[in-house]
Order: sequence, then C-alpha cells, then structure tokens
Amino acid sequence: MKKEGSSLRAALRRGIPSAALLGLALVAGPVAAGTMTVYKTATCGCCKAWVEHVRAAGFEVTARDVPYAELVERKREQGVDPALASCHTALVDGYVIEGHVPAADIRRLLGERPDIAGLAVPGMPVGSPGMEVGGRSEAYSVVAFDAAGGMRLYSHYGE
Repeated sequence: MKKEGSSLRAALRRGIPSAALLGLALVAGPVAAGTMTVYKTATCGCCKAWVEHVRAAGFEVTARDVPYAELVERKREQGVDPALASCHTALVDGYVIEGHVPAADIRRLLGERPDIAGLAVPGMPVGSPGMEVGGRSEAYSVVAFDAAGGMRLYSHYGE
C-alpha cells in the first residue's frame, strides 16, 4: 500500500490523474446518516455550500467556524497529508472527511466501515459538491487514506 500511496501522492502533487486514479465509484445502498462536525473558516462560501450538500443528504451537521491556524492544526491532528488538504475538515463516526467529498461516498464509507482514517477530495475541484460553477465540471478523485500515510483511490468523477 505504501508504494501505491506514494505514486498516488506524486500524481496529486502534479495535479494530473494517473492510471491509479482512473475508475468509477461503486455506490452502496442507503445507510443511516451519521452526525458530522465540520471545521471551516467563517468566510468560505464553498464550505457553506458543501455543508448544505451533506445536510440535504440527511446528515446532521454541526459547522464550527475556526481561525485558519486552528483549521490547519485540526488537519494535522487528524493525519491529513498536505497533498490531500482542502478548505474544510469534517469528522463523522470515527472518520475524517477532508474537502468536497460527495455525500454518496460518505454513505458508502459508513456502510462498508473500511479500516482507513478517512476520505479526501484534494484541493477544490470545480463541479465537486459545494464547488458548482455555472455547470462547469472537472474530473476529480476521492482518495481513501490511512493513519500510516497510505492512500488509494476510493472513487472517481468525470473523465
């Protein structure tokens, strides 16, 4: 897993998909929504839009506005690799959700309960939940990560 994680990390830093990033998500059946705490800055509009996305999907959400330095510290405490970072960090049922992860992937995660630390959508890809911009969309991946720094593809959207 380390080797795969290293190549995935390198692809994320280059900002281009690699063969390891190609594939489509397998969507699990409905799962009871968990309670989620989202840490974000007060001024980020896309974070607010993502919170609405997960609320609309049935999650109970507590959004906490924190100073940027505290947000960075929370990411570090939760083991979020800087290559996976985005503008907000959420905690739900023992998992970390970093960035604009679709609610369907969070439901799948909670249904399957894999031995990982969490899921991340690195950066802020246009067209991901909360980042909708005039119908435009770019391909993006949801990455599963573990406490040892391993990473693997969880799902992929777009080309």
